[in-house]
Amino acid sequence: MDRSVNEKVESKTNFTMLTDFYEITMANGYFEHGLKDKIAYFDMFFRKVPDDGGFAIMAGVNQLIDYFRNLKFYDEDIEYLRSKGIFSEGFLDYLKNFKFECDVWAIPEGTPIFPYEPIVTVRGPVIQAQFVETMVLITINHQSLIATKASRIVRAAQGRPVMEFGSRRAQGYDGAVLGARAAYIAGCVGTACTIVDREFNIPALGTMAHSWIQLFPNELDAMRAYARTYPENCLLLVDTYNVLKSGVPNAIKVFNEEILPRGIRPKGIRIDSGDITYLSKEARKMLDAAGFSDATITASNSMDEYVIRDILMQGAKVDAFGVGERLITSESEPVFGGVYKLSGVEENGKIIPKIKVSENVEKITNPCFKQVHRLYSRANGKAIADVITLHDETIDDSKPYTIFDPEHTWKRKRITDFYEKKLLVKIFENGKCVYDIPDINEIRNYCKKQVSTLWEEVLRFDNPHKYYVDLSKPLWDIKTKLLEEYSMK
Repeated sequence: MDRSVNEKVESKTNFTMLTDFYEITMANGYFEHGLKDKIAYFDMFFRKVPDDGGFAIMAGVNQLIDYFRNLKFYDEDIEYLRSKGIFSEGFLDYLKNFKFECDVWAIPEGTPIFPYEPIVTVRGPVIQAQFVETMVLITINHQSLIATKASRIVRAAQGRPVMEFGSRRAQGYDGAVLGARAAYIAGCVGTACTIVDREFNIPALGTMAHSWIQLFPNELDAMRAYARTYPENCLLLVDTYNVLKSGVPNAIKVFNEEILPRGIRPKGIRIDSGDITYLSKEARKMLDAAGFSDATITASNSMDEYVIRDILMQGAKVDAFGVGERLITSESEPVFGGVYKLSGVEENGKIIPKIKVSENVEKITNPCFKQVHRLYSRANGKAIADVITLHDETIDDSKPYTIFDPEHTWKRKRITDFYEKKLLVKIFENGKCVYDIPDINEIRNYCKKQVSTLWEEVLRFDNPHKYYVDLSKPLWDIKTKLLEEYSMK
């Protein structure tokens, strides 16, 4: 469907100049050496799943589309570059008349992704395809990082709602806004960030802070005032002074005197400090004894997937979680680590593969223009493996298919009774968006469905099963040949 009002089509800020300076110096060099129209292929991929997890979540594609649509050099950009004194007037004139003309493929947002497989591929004039590197990486790295962290936290909550509460501790404005977007894609039910509701139609959630309680003469008066103002959404913060001695008793009193007489049931309480396991157990007893077994207990206070997992294992009586800085900053591992590498060029209409060779084996790239195929079991719909192939290569799922480890080639697996899905989809053709852009809720639902195709062993937080990502035989042959050629030089 066309993009709905839930996601803005036009970017409010032009990010054309948000690029590493070497992208511009290289572009000028390409121009001066007559290479501006040479067709090049670049891949974005990442080498390691954050937190040593079993998979990551793709996010940020819609913002990448906005960026490509709004690529334009303004007069002040040209004047700034001219002031550096190192760029030719011919090149500056080229930028003044710049028109994005690349083809772009990307794995859809919400898809589980794995190391070394291309998640974005850009094909086009080398100046353009190289120039967009910085923003491709910023956009996909950040949102994929937060979506991956949010997915872990949501899974730790075992079906209990998780709210993103981290905007005030995010790394800047975009970190708050786009981080909340990524968290929602991965399963959070809403956010504390109001602008995210306006921009993306993601539910804004929240009731009160400790300052509300402190502002009134006493805790009871504060709770009573809130209940009178918001009787149908009465969720009271109970840890400003003492959770069990005053907070919960005062909340119960307010529920009885202000909420029930209006024919309404209270929403519940929130605990933001202390031993959440112990306090939630005791609070649950008190609420149940007072006739409020339907009142929920929300917990916040420096939560992450490990804290949530542990307190639930200890029997915490928590119905929902608010997670802040450890989610919005991915505190435990704040860098996604995606890279953008040249994989091929065209000469006389033929693709010439390119490879980066390194003594660090993990930095050796996969050459060629590629596609990623995901193989699913027909019996249960679970994902079996991903296979990186040449872009025009096909996998016939009506016949058995053998995958093999690209490093330890003797490790082989014959797959039968499976179906295949190509993951990289075209989003731009010759600079024009050709992608049927889903809205945020479609992406969120898709993400939930795709994560459900992964085996439980891949979903583990600790020592997850390593999901198979293999190379096709034709691609492996080309890579091996290139490595052999470079080893002889």
